[in-house]
Amino acid sequence: MNLPFVDLAIIAVSILGIVVFGGSFIRKNRSGSDFMIAKNSVPGWVIGLSYLGTYLSSNTFIGVVGMAFGMNWNYFVFSMAIPVAILISSRYFIPFYRNGGEISAYTHMEKRFGSWARIYCVICYLLIQFSRIATITLGVALALNGLTGWSMTSIIIISGVLIVLYTVMGGMKAIIWTEVIQSAIIFLGAILLLVVILVDIPGGAENAFKIARENSKFSFGSFELSFAEPTFWVVFLYGLFMNLKAFGFDQTYVQRYHTAKSDKEARKSLWFGGMLYVPVSALFFFIGSMLFSYYQSQPELLDDLKHKSAITAIKEQVKMESNVSFDALVTEKAVALNIPDIADQALPHFMASGLPIGVAGFIIAAIIAAAMSTLSVCLNSSSTVFYEDIYKRYIRPKATDKEGLTVLRVGTIVVGIIGTAFALSMIGVQSILAMWWQLTGVFGGAMLGLFLLGFIVRKAEKTTAVIAVSVGILVILWITFSSKLPEFLQSPFHTYMSVVVSTLTMFVVGLFVSKLKTENKKY
Repeated sequence: MNLPFVDLAIIAVSILGIVVFGGSFIRKNRSGSDFMIAKNSVPGWVIGLSYLGTYLSSNTFIGVVGMAFGMNWNYFVFSMAIPVAILISSRYFIPFYRNGGEISAYTHMEKRFGSWARIYCVICYLLIQFSRIATITLGVALALNGLTGWSMTSIIIISGVLIVLYTVMGGMKAIIWTEVIQSAIIFLGAILLLVVILVDIPGGAENAFKIARENSKFSFGSFELSFAEPTFWVVFLYGLFMNLKAFGFDQTYVQRYHTAKSDKEARKSLWFGGMLYVPVSALFFFIGSMLFSYYQSQPELLDDLKHKSAITAIKEQVKMESNVSFDALVTEKAVALNIPDIADQALPHFMASGLPIGVAGFIIAAIIAAAMSTLSVCLNSSSTVFYEDIYKRYIRPKATDKEGLTVLRVGTIVVGIIGTAFALSMIGVQSILAMWWQLTGVFGGAMLGLFLLGFIVRKAEKTTAVIAVSVGILVILWITFSSKLPEFLQSPFHTYMSVVVSTLTMFVVGLFVSKLKTENKKY
């Protein structure tokens, strides 16, 4: 599909505007501190909107809408856990970091357990950020590929270059203020998208609700007390622990605590941004449910969606098997596809066929804005971690401010290149959101347990932490890759429970070992 000039102009103006606005802050970055924490000068409500912008990525447009389209509102339960995580984080974690004064979230780990703990956390954090950059960039590529037919590889590379450009120039202050603008664009784009779906669906909103209800699209999932499937309780626990990890131990958030003018403003920012995300995420789940009704009410469009999804799915197979008939493969694949198989392709397909001129351009701009807002803070926080935890700690402890600014900018470029390479390697995954959740569970599962062990168990020492982390990693690997083990060794837990079970296991092991060592000292 070739987008009309009006749509292309809207997309170009939006991207150019964000890059120019972000780049306009370049003169305000005179030191590494300016680049990382913006002179502790940002109002709480602005930081809150920047948190919202971080949450609302292209994964929200493609992944969340796709989840609601292919399944139900089960994954919205993740958002329902946010208020509990904010309550704990604003009370304990924000004062802890601001009073400590360290820009890196992981400096405390070295003070508490030694340099190995800091390095472990830095490696896990960077792996998570590479995965986040990859899945978000992939979401943009899916949307644009479905609308324009442009190469996925080209879209990923160009997106990476543009985002790195304004992040390198503008620093944290540029990121936060551009996220305010991007959040507004994202929200307006979502509202516009929903209106178009409800206006165009045969039978109107009433029929859309009816179809969605009949297919259990508003369900929060099973309330059965089982941890083997993604029930309500599993997703809630996963959401609680992952949000605690984000608010309490993720450099992406901790760094912005330091940009606030005061502790009060920092707490306000977390409450404002986090609580605002809950209804906004519900809006995207609702869009997914209504999009499902839209296709169910028009079987010919559903067939076309399956047909085009089949073409995308078998392109590589045809390259490998040149003697196979392409048309025959497409027909066979399309018939075999179920609703969950085509979920991430639904929104791009609708945008390519169901949006009027001008509207498509604005919504694409919103998806790109969502990606840029999240990716820019990922790049900045990752380069900050490299500078604070590796460069200043092991390479140049007495680096000057000017040198620090150079290192931070080079680090941003390197992280962008690696994240883009990750995105290229992930082309073809079935569900972006599911892939992202699995990767964060594997890379970040033991980080939260280590942090809580050091934060709560005062008697825990280096040896205790090493034992606890080792056990935690084994638990994560066991649950994540359980299906590859013999049946009698398989985990009874769903993979989303890996972060929950590993964190609790580490905490219990840490308590036990600390108590054992204390008892031994008595004798």
